[in-house]
Amino acid sequence: MRVGGRDDGRRIGAAELGAELGERATLVQFSSAFCAPCRATRRVLGEVAALVPGVSHVEIDAEAHLDLVRELEIVKTPTVLVLDAGGRVVRRAAGQPRKADVIAALGEAV
Repeated sequence: MRVGGRDDGRRIGAAELGAELGERATLVQFSSAFCAPCRATRRVLGEVAALVPGVSHVEIDAEAHLDLVRELEIVKTPTVLVLDAGGRVVRRAAGQPRKADVIAALGEAV
């Protein structure tokens, strides 16, 4: 997993995600159909969202949302963006994340 920094205050809204933002934070996962690590990432992010109150997990099919993928410069799947309550990107990671890393990244968002 490669962890990146902030996206210069970039905000993503519910309209772009196709889902409501979490009350405290949102884990946004960009996936593709035949991506084995995407399935494991879905499980990890779902577990974290269930564990931490006010955190939601939104999975986006990268192939079906190419404009958003290009705008956010998503180059591989899975890519995970951690958004704060206002939709600001506070952390970005490419590859399959570890549960501990996701929880630590949420610390910046909540």
